[in-house]
Amino acid sequence: MRELIVLGSAAQTPTRERNHNGYLLRWDREVLLFDPGEGTQRQMLFAGVSAAKLTKILITHFHGDHCLGLPGVIQRLSLDQARGPVDVYFPAEGHKFFDRLRGAAAFRETTPLRVSPSRPGTVFGGPPFVLTAGALDHRIPTLGWRLEEPSRRHLLPERLAALGLAGPAVGHLQREGSVVVEGREVALADVSEERQGQSFAFVMDTRLCDAAFDLARGVDLLVCEATYLDADADLAERYKHLTAGQAGRIAAEAGARRLVLTHFSQRYGDPEQFLAQARAHFDDVVVAADLARIAVPDQRRATLAAHDGQEAPHGTQALDG
Repeated sequence: MRELIVLGSAAQTPTRERNHNGYLLRWDREVLLFDPGEGTQRQMLFAGVSAAKLTKILITHFHGDHCLGLPGVIQRLSLDQARGPVDVYFPAEGHKFFDRLRGAAAFRETTPLRVSPSRPGTVFGGPPFVLTAGALDHRIPTLGWRLEEPSRRHLLPERLAALGLAGPAVGHLQREGSVVVEGREVALADVSEERQGQSFAFVMDTRLCDAAFDLARGVDLLVCEATYLDADADLAERYKHLTAGQAGRIAAEAGARRLVLTHFSQRYGDPEQFLAQARAHFDDVVVAADLARIAVPDQRRATLAAHDGQEAPHGTQALDG
């Protein structure tokens, strides 16, 4: 299962409809929590997600709406007797803030945390994916995150059957790269195709900068802040944030497949305005709603569509949790 669960989508302060930030990415056996704002524990309960399942926590920066839920999450790990270890990544310049949040209240920490103060570059080399950080342009040190799965070769059952390959011969082919069947040498490339791995980017609290485009380059799912509408671009520039239209530009110019808009200012009430402005630049846009579940687009469908000479289908709906 590979999906994004939106735990909260409000910038700066929660509203009646939106909780503080919080984003959970399910990636097979990995469960990654991004920017746990205030109220994250409760939102996880509503979403049916156990803190004990967390494998990684990633914080873009230490403004309160992106980290005030961290003490509760850390304490919940120990309360639920999560075995861990849980990897924690955050900007190295904010280490003192992490330490304060970790020790914000008296409790017995039993779940091991592997703390990784991070700088731009590769912070986790895999498997099952490579995790990289990019320096965004905000008012304090801020990192965006990119998760990328390596390309793999996938066997094609119809080709295996056509050549009479089955059982141990298939295993030999995968190990050695070729196998002899009825006097004919069959190479792995003859019965397989290379599929690009899936990828994900998390771009939060920044104005337009090279790193935002680099993190989003070719990703299947891009989560991007859209704090302001385009009419308030001057405010976005002043406070180093993005507008909905700018988020759409990043997705379009970077060649992303699906864009999730989030981190909305409380000054706006109608999310459809964000959708319209982003779609002026990019088609496949989802406006984040709390407890929405958004699929990571299937890379296999994109591969098959490319082979057929067709455009890959878009999926724009968010399913309520």
